[in-house]
Amino acid sequence: MTKALDGVRVLDMTHVQSGPSATQILAWLGADVVKLEAPSGDITRRQLRDLPGVDSLYFTMLNSNKRSITLNTKTDRGKEIFLDLVRGSDVLVENFAPGALDRMGFTWEVLREANPRLVYASIKGFGPGAYEKYKAYEVIAQAMGGSMSTTGFEDGPPLATGAQIGDSGTGMHTVAGILAALFQRTRTGRGQRVEVAMQDAVLNLCRVKLRDQQRLEHGPLAEYPNESFGDEVPRSGNASGGGQPGWAVRTAPGGPNDYVYVIIQPPGWEPITRLIGRPELATDPGWATPEARLDKLDKAFALIEEWSSQLPKWEVLAALNAHNIPCGPILSTREIIEDRTLRDNGIVVTVPHPERGSYTTVGLPIRLSDSRAEIERSPLLGEHNADIYQGELGLGADDLASLKSNGVI
Repeated sequence: MTKALDGVRVLDMTHVQSGPSATQILAWLGADVVKLEAPSGDITRRQLRDLPGVDSLYFTMLNSNKRSITLNTKTDRGKEIFLDLVRGSDVLVENFAPGALDRMGFTWEVLREANPRLVYASIKGFGPGAYEKYKAYEVIAQAMGGSMSTTGFEDGPPLATGAQIGDSGTGMHTVAGILAALFQRTRTGRGQRVEVAMQDAVLNLCRVKLRDQQRLEHGPLAEYPNESFGDEVPRSGNASGGGQPGWAVRTAPGGPNDYVYVIIQPPGWEPITRLIGRPELATDPGWATPEARLDKLDKAFALIEEWSSQLPKWEVLAALNAHNIPCGPILSTREIIEDRTLRDNGIVVTVPHPERGSYTTVGLPIRLSDSRAEIERSPLLGEHNADIYQGELGLGADDLASLKSNGVI
């Protein structure tokens, strides 16, 4: 079976998470992703190691299905080889500090001259302007993109989300830009720049909070559980912030993840009242309609929790689902790794590795009917030097040995 991106060559100059998450998606979709690393390797090969002397899970889980070559692009010969690689690539992706490639002599003008069809994608922390040269990390992007100020409980500090919306979220936006540029190239024959900033990507994911900021001009946000409102969108705990109120209710035996998230839709209120043993609330004028419940949502979820806290979360889930009430259990990381359905669907995958043994990783969250993703292990450092430098660039064995001894690869 052919893959969606068969025939697309991606030169991957990314490191850490935002860039590798983007190029890994492209690799899963069938692109030939060549990870170009300094001879010392991507720093995450060594970060957060759980086993001595082998690539970390940080690296292996972000670099599946890629090939690895090493190259010192600061040497004259390395620069020549790099431009040869650019000429044979469809896409170049980098997430260096602002201006790093320019200072190496590889400006967009130089790259475009070498390959007019090149799609050149850059991930940065911030767009042009006052923040442009700031250093960005995951939680900094969350802080400056609107996420942290609206995450947490009203009487607590701003919180980071466990989802990597700054790094991997930006990577997903970058994939969209690259695919759009490749599609446009089929009509124009020309490549183009693709630039994505982490702050911008987080902000895009927080757009509903900007919606609510503007709604605040016309009064309090009734669907929020907060007692008072200032002139900024508040932190609102586990409230959904949408048209249908929701909350995480505790279940037995009361462990840190013994919760089920429940949403109260208008048709669901009557069966909920029966489940919790309060059927009279279905017709009580003070409870019967969504409008009547708005000022007592905290009491509504407290009543549900009185019932749910006596049952294990899977029993709560079954009882609610039997009445088509939207709900979901809070799944721990251990439960997710062991989840049979996620395994069967190929979103949790175990992959063999020649040095560290088998490890579990996440599979492609996109399903294409004619392009099934096969999740392969990450490459060893420089594993494909001979394949690419000899087999594709035409260098001889002596050339390869000389490049290695001179510190070029």
